[in-house]
Amino acid sequence: MQLTEKHKEYWQRTLNLTGVLLVIWFVATFVVGWFARELNEITFIGPLGFYMSAQGSLIVYMIIITYYARHQNKLDDEYGVQEAEED
Repeated sequence: MQLTEKHKEYWQRTLNLTGVLLVIWFVATFVVGWFARELNEITFIGPLGFYMSAQGSLIVYMIIITYYARHQNKLDDEYGVQEAEED
């Protein structure tokens, strides 16, 4: 099956979105954990390193999931590849 330019553009935009969100996920998960001691010097509802490990990363994950779902639905509608509605 040959992909049209419209399909290629759709997949490129989807991959770009996924890549950016994966970078944010990586930073929230691994980079923040790596620098936890340095972040603990900053106080925000307690030590920032502890807060980000305990609660902040979960909030970031929920924001990523919500943003991805909404943005991908808009892309699906724009390119006409949305899922069929169930009755």
